Amino acid sequence: QVQLVESGGGLVQAGGSLRLSCAASGSIFSINAMGWYRQAPGKQRELVATITSDGSTKYSDSVKGRFTISRDNAKNTVSLQVDSLKPEDTAVYYCYANLRLLSSVGTYQYWGQGTQVTVSS
Repeated sequence: QVQLVESGGGLVQAGGSLRLSCAASGSIFSINAMGWYRQAPGKQRELVATITSDGSTKYSDSVKGRFTISRDNAKNTVSLQVDSLKPEDTAVYYCYANLRLLSSVGTYQYWGQGTQVTVSS
């Protein structure tokens, strides 16, 4: 019913930048929050940044000031500009969307397939 497709990961040197993007498609009525989690090997999934439909944002302390989340409500997309990357930012980054479907009552959370970000020192 709903797909989230991510793009933009890769290998970058410390101090570098990437832009991650995620597009939601399918039988979507509306999207509430969108955002990004990440999971490094051997660690729990960590919330990185969220953005609501009205543009309010939240960031984890570890990325505040370096990452910027944005969204395009008309296109159902969310992006994450990641700057001043550090080796500890290496992880698989997953986008998510908390949304309402055309055919169902209630809200549901969908996930992207993940995109690898690797930061070399």
